[in-house]
Amino acid sequence: MTITVLLVDDHELIRRAGARFERDEQTAVVGQAGTVAEGLARYAELKPDVVVTDLQLPDGHGLDIVRGVRAESETVGLVVLTMHAGDDHIFAAMEAGASAFVGKDSKATEVVSAAKHAAVAPRTFLCTGLAVAMMRRASSPSTPTLSGREAEVLSLLADGLGTGEIASRLYLSESTAKTHITHIYQKLGAANRAQALVTAMRMGLLDHLAPQRF
Repeated sequence: MTITVLLVDDHELIRRAGARFERDEQTAVVGQAGTVAEGLARYAELKPDVVVTDLQLPDGHGLDIVRGVRAESETVGLVVLTMHAGDDHIFAAMEAGASAFVGKDSKATEVVSAAKHAAVAPRTFLCTGLAVAMMRRASSPSTPTLSGREAEVLSLLADGLGTGEIASRLYLSESTAKTHITHIYQKLGAANRAQALVTAMRMGLLDHLAPQRF
C-alpha cells in the first residue's frame, strides 16, 4: 500500500525529502504547498495519508496546519520540520497533535522514516530529543521564560489590544504577532487571552504594570 504525502514549504530539506519519497516504493508525493492557506486547501483536496510541514510559513505557523488537519482527522500523519528544535517547539508540536517532529539538520531519509511512522501511528509522537526535553521541563522552574518580544506582546494584550493593533504598535506583520501570541499561550498553558492574563498575573509576569490597567 502506497503512503500518499503532502509537502508544505519549499525548504531544501523538504525538496530533498521529496526526491527521496519519490524513490521510495512505499511512498508518493501527491502535492506541495508553500503557505498555511494553500496547505490546508491542498489537504482538503487531496486527503493525503501524511502531511509534512515546515514550522515557519509566510502566512502563519506550521502548527496552524497541524491543528486544522487534526481537528478533521485522527488518522492523518502529521510531521513537523523546523530549524528551531527547542523544547518549547517540541512540546507545542506534540500538544497540537503532530505525529513526529524532525529538525532540519536531519537527513532526508529521517523525514521519510518519520512520515512512514506517522502513517502507521498518527497519534503517537516521534521526536529524537523528546526524552531529554521532558527531563529539562521536569527540573525547570515553574515560571515560564518569555522572550523580550513576547513580554512586549503580553503587555499589549494586558492593555486590551487586538492582534492587528499589536502588530501595528510593534511594527510586525499580523502573522508574526499571531505567532508570538500563540507562543505566549503555549508557555502559559492558556487557551485564550483571559486565561493567559490571569496566569501571567499569578506568576508575577505583569507585576511591572500599573494596577489600573486591569
